[in-house]
Amino acid sequence: MDKNEIKTKNLDTLAEYQAQLCKEPKLHQLFLELTLKCNEFCFHCGSGCSKELPDGLPLEKYKEILDEVKENFGTNMLIAITGGEPLLYKDFFELVNYIHELGFKWGMTSNATLITKEVAKKLHDAGMFSISISIDGLPETHDRYRGFPRGYELAMRGVDNLLEEHGADEIMITTVVNHENISELPELFEIFDKVDIDTWRLTGIEPIGRAMDHPEMLLTPEDNRQLMKFILEKREQKLPVTYSCCHFLGLEYEAEVRNWYFLCNAGIYVAGILQNGDVTACLDIPRNEKSIQGNVYEDSFSDIWRNRFEIYRTSLAERNEDCSKCSVKKWCRGGAYHSWDYENEKQKVCMKGILFDE
Repeated sequence: MDKNEIKTKNLDTLAEYQAQLCKEPKLHQLFLELTLKCNEFCFHCGSGCSKELPDGLPLEKYKEILDEVKENFGTNMLIAITGGEPLLYKDFFELVNYIHELGFKWGMTSNATLITKEVAKKLHDAGMFSISISIDGLPETHDRYRGFPRGYELAMRGVDNLLEEHGADEIMITTVVNHENISELPELFEIFDKVDIDTWRLTGIEPIGRAMDHPEMLLTPEDNRQLMKFILEKREQKLPVTYSCCHFLGLEYEAEVRNWYFLCNAGIYVAGILQNGDVTACLDIPRNEKSIQGNVYEDSFSDIWRNRFEIYRTSLAERNEDCSKCSVKKWCRGGAYHSWDYENEKQKVCMKGILFDE
């Protein structure tokens, strides 16, 4: 049996498992969007964050939700803290210490500019398991994209502080790759390879949020092929570079540029609570009447998770005529929910014809 035959067999098994998950979902990761405030203003931000936007729920409401989640689902999951910049939430440390005391593992996404040595120590004391830090280019590029002078310098300082204070068990740098900064990947690799991080995660810019205003920055087909080849080359050297969870990549690249096969976790493994109490799946998914499943001020999170989420537990491929006829729909299921066009019921990002054919 050759490699493609093995992959085909594995993908068929995964498709069967996903069909079962749609009937019996398992909550493995709960995102809490603590705030839309951010000290940076990234041109590609999917949530449209800025410093003027509001905080999320009151501390006591988060505690109530976490108590309910522990009672109904246990603590064998990751609580993923995000924003905005989560460290700007006024009760951040009281909340994450409460999460830790309840027995959950927790992690966060951050731009790291606010992670001083003192903050890194407090993160360690609160039991932070993992952190994803956003760095999107060499210093001038990163700062320009983020509208924040010294953003790169302060972010790398934050990484150093986390390493020195053992602020997290797992440290990942995430880079959003676009048509311009893809040329900087080799030089960025040389920098990150000298830092004791666990993973460098590369993800292509997506046509969501503010990135919709910059179509010239989206990846071309050749960019996508170049990105796959770059990651594959580094991984063949046993270096900790990975592609994100986004998109079905075809047999050549599935389980090669990342350790797993494509499976959009939205609504079957993953749920998220937005800063206004709305409940959705992955927080990169556009917020609309189809993607929002309820609100924690009107119904309990547990009831929403158990009794709604139908859109996430049925195949997107069946919502679009072209997708429904596709030869890989069993494996792809219409692709990722965050890049789905909910108004026109079609996928915005498809690697068929770019990375693979029929």
